[in-house]
Amino acid sequence: MLTGESGGPSVDRDEAAHFSTQAWARNADLYEVIRAMPFNAELAAGSLGPERFRHYMVQDAHYLIGFGRALSIAAAKAPDPDRMVQFARAAETAIVVERALHGGFFRAYGIDAATFAATPLSPACDHYVSYLLATAYAEPYEVVLAALLPCFWIYAEVGRDIHARAATGNPYQAWIDTYAGEDFARAVAEMIAATDEAAAFAAPALLARMHRAFAHATRLEWMFWDGAYREAVWPV
Repeated sequence: MLTGESGGPSVDRDEAAHFSTQAWARNADLYEVIRAMPFNAELAAGSLGPERFRHYMVQDAHYLIGFGRALSIAAAKAPDPDRMVQFARAAETAIVVERALHGGFFRAYGIDAATFAATPLSPACDHYVSYLLATAYAEPYEVVLAALLPCFWIYAEVGRDIHARAATGNPYQAWIDTYAGEDFARAVAEMIAATDEAAAFAAPALLARMHRAFAHATRLEWMFWDGAYREAVWPV
């Protein structure tokens, strides 16, 4: 369920019909921190420094490779063919469609394939990718989806929020339009539906693991943008 309000509906566990409603409500405060953090505020204003955005785009391209691998593992673990196809297509989108978005910015910033390959993953990117892949390999299907969901959902919410307040002539409009667009919103809604479906008959202990995975991935979303704003690299 995509929420139209910035914090999503606030309900307790007994009243919630879906895992997604519960998970969003539990992490709504952190979403507000993400929405207002300097990277996203300056991105909306069009004042974000080009070097910060360049750092972000390179790291995001690295991240999407790992994200695509995790989605492929989710496809392999999916219990039915429809979900297999959904996650396989999502993996393809992460690699092919979003790479096209990155490609335009890469050309503008003079980043060629060799430069990209020679740039190591930042600490936040490395942590996030490692977490998703470890979860995808080691955890049950339900927990894998809970770990993958924040990237979809938070990007859609941030994209919509930035789109609503973006400055005219924003140099990052292509990025804003991608994540605020209808195609991405449909993909997010499908991911939420799949996660709620997986959680519907999960035992309480498994639901608790799903909530931990969702919360940790949400923290890593914050870390990724914070690291991009600081242009963080390995200190040693």
